[in-house]
Amino acid sequence: MTGAPARAPRGRRAFASSLVVLGVLLLLSVTAGLAIGSVRVPPGEVWGIVAHALGAGPEEPAWSRARETIVLDVRAPRVLLGAVTGAGLSVVGTAMQALVRNPLAEPYLLGVSSGASLGAVAVIVSGAGLFGAVSLSVSAFAGALVTLLLVYTTARAGGRITSVRLVLAGVAVASVLTAVTDLLLLTADRGNQAREVLAWTLGGLGGVRWATLWLPAAALLLGIGVLLVQARSLNLLLAGEEAATTMGLDVPRFRVRMFVLLSLVTGVLVAATGPIGFVGLMLPHVVRLFVGGDHRRVLPTAALAGAVFLVWADVAARTVAAPMEIPVGVLTALCGGPFFLWLMRRDARRTTDRGVA
Repeated sequence: MTGAPARAPRGRRAFASSLVVLGVLLLLSVTAGLAIGSVRVPPGEVWGIVAHALGAGPEEPAWSRARETIVLDVRAPRVLLGAVTGAGLSVVGTAMQALVRNPLAEPYLLGVSSGASLGAVAVIVSGAGLFGAVSLSVSAFAGALVTLLLVYTTARAGGRITSVRLVLAGVAVASVLTAVTDLLLLTADRGNQAREVLAWTLGGLGGVRWATLWLPAAALLLGIGVLLVQARSLNLLLAGEEAATTMGLDVPRFRVRMFVLLSLVTGVLVAATGPIGFVGLMLPHVVRLFVGGDHRRVLPTAALAGAVFLVWADVAARTVAAPMEIPVGVLTALCGGPFFLWLMRRDARRTTDRGVA
């Protein structure tokens, strides 16, 4: 009887400590992202430039105009997009794992990334530029949206959609769209298009501008806001469908609404960066080791952890093979692949232990 009250404060302290540590790490990560590159800028100068841009710095700056342009116009949007995308993918992955009750679930489960890739490749191969500089992102998001509609139409039977049919439909649609993407690439007229397509499909944060940053940021805020409101329902799913239904949750309807929301958020993020894999698979599991399984704690902690991770992944992508830049999706895959194998091995051992017991 005395153990339960003691565990709750410890859990709250661990959660608060995690938020503080990750908040400090995020600030340091953003500073490093703004300072490190082909032109090194001292951290003090970085924040002097930022403060000056916000109207709080010295009237006569001591740095060059070139450094100010590098920090504010080249690196700052990229670093912020990395933080937003890392946070968004981690949050979406956390929710997906709860919705399907599968530790191997991740944001691209319903094939949204395949649709976005097809839309982007279609623009690259055709050279269409109806929306100017944002044509690639618009086409990628349109492809993600059409994929979502196609998956839901395919999964719907008898007026109902089950999570099993939804996941199977996502896998099938993704396979078809990937085949179409490969066909477009093979029949492209210009050879240099293959390199551009490969760079996009591997994911990256380059080319972002302030004018396009607001959309993924808005998608992240919407996703986190709704999921935090629905955190209790996500917790109920951890106990099983029957238990959640007994406690008053309409599981099928809730899952459909959440799948739609998560797919739209993922579509916006993929349209901005390309498909960056494994972030939404790894970070939720890492976070749960420190704060437990309560989604009221996991969601904000995963958002901060994902932001920190992807900012540093992008710093590494810019510097490891400088002056050449490695697609950030390659580095996340190098980290996530071994983690995925470890996760499968761990779950296999748990299943075996239950069978023996």
